[in-house]
Amino acid sequence: MGLTLAERRAITETAATRYQLARKRDKGRILDELCANTGWHRNHARKALKAALMPKVVTPRSPRPMTYGPDVIAALTICWTVLGMPAGKRLAPMLAELVVVLRHFRELVIGDETAALLVSMSAATIDRRLADERARYTIKGRVGTKPGSLLKSQIPIRTWADWDDAVPGFVEIDTVFHDGGNRGGGHAFTLTVTDIATGWTENRSLPDRMAKHILAALNHIAATMPFPILGVDSDNGSEFINEDLLTWCQDRGITFTRSRPGNKNDGCHVEQKNWTVVRTVVGYYRYDTASELLLLNEIWQLQSKLTNYFYPQQKLISKVRTGAKVSRKHDKATTPFHRAIDHPDMTVERIVALKRTYSLINPAATGRQIHALTAQLFTLATSKAGPGAPTPVTKRARLREATNPPTRAS
Repeated sequence: MGLTLAERRAITETAATRYQLARKRDKGRILDELCANTGWHRNHARKALKAALMPKVVTPRSPRPMTYGPDVIAALTICWTVLGMPAGKRLAPMLAELVVVLRHFRELVIGDETAALLVSMSAATIDRRLADERARYTIKGRVGTKPGSLLKSQIPIRTWADWDDAVPGFVEIDTVFHDGGNRGGGHAFTLTVTDIATGWTENRSLPDRMAKHILAALNHIAATMPFPILGVDSDNGSEFINEDLLTWCQDRGITFTRSRPGNKNDGCHVEQKNWTVVRTVVGYYRYDTASELLLLNEIWQLQSKLTNYFYPQQKLISKVRTGAKVSRKHDKATTPFHRAIDHPDMTVERIVALKRTYSLINPAATGRQIHALTAQLFTLATSKAGPGAPTPVTKRARLREATNPPTRAS
């Protein structure tokens, strides 16, 4: 099989420098090698070697016409910020819906042509255009959970056969420490409750992890969620593995299970929300006063609107391991709100109530309210720590401190 033109050109360019520096006898040998490799006549090979040494005139390619101008990128940045800076695969499916909502509330003042370009952007294009902005807000964190040992014999370890995860109402629960790195006690905790089927997430902050506060928060969350709680799965912490929570579940006919000790990924759904919902919003400060606790719960009431009605999520469909390579497939990104109203087990009354609530939410205005409350929260936390206290470690805080992003695009 003969060589391609590109391969012949590469061989010629490699031999050209040697040919130029060689003596007359060696030039003949190099020429013979080139003819044998390429099948060229000696005269043509000699001309090709000479041409390979000539400087090449490179004509610059004309730039591609700009599809997405500055006005489109500015609008995209606003949408990305409103949804909590998600990846392109989660942002792209939400753009059409979000642009309509933001234009309705006059948070995004753009023309129809700009709006059409914005909603047509692919996930890959979104990631490329927002790469510089995303790099500015990369942060790291830490977590902490200590296991308990009470009543483990009465509370079964969760197995996949015990739960029907496709039905809304089976939740994972966990607590987040607000200790500021000092586990001395006396600080607040946040209870996170996440529904596995829809991703619906609610948070409540507590002054401590006493059973009465855990149960009060669960009662409040159960009344807030758009479907009844059918199952509760927790880690092995003593705030959950106790008589009070076991009785609470038994009285309500709720399946109560626990994760395997030492297997943190058993509660992967709620562990993920501990970061994406709690830490990215309120950071790692120590919150140990009544004022801070009040602000935390005000934030969670507002954050629930964004997390459940506007923040898109993806669910893992399959995971296949081939040697060292793991291939994962996810479904199309959508919000817990849409997963809930599209589920066949949801009643018409609940769907109508959810849609009514959704129609009244201005996500940009809600985000500004959360920013204002977190600013107050951080001020309280830093005033206790004195001058020189660290800045809050959250994406929202980084965004607020680096720049004050516009809320409108014109």
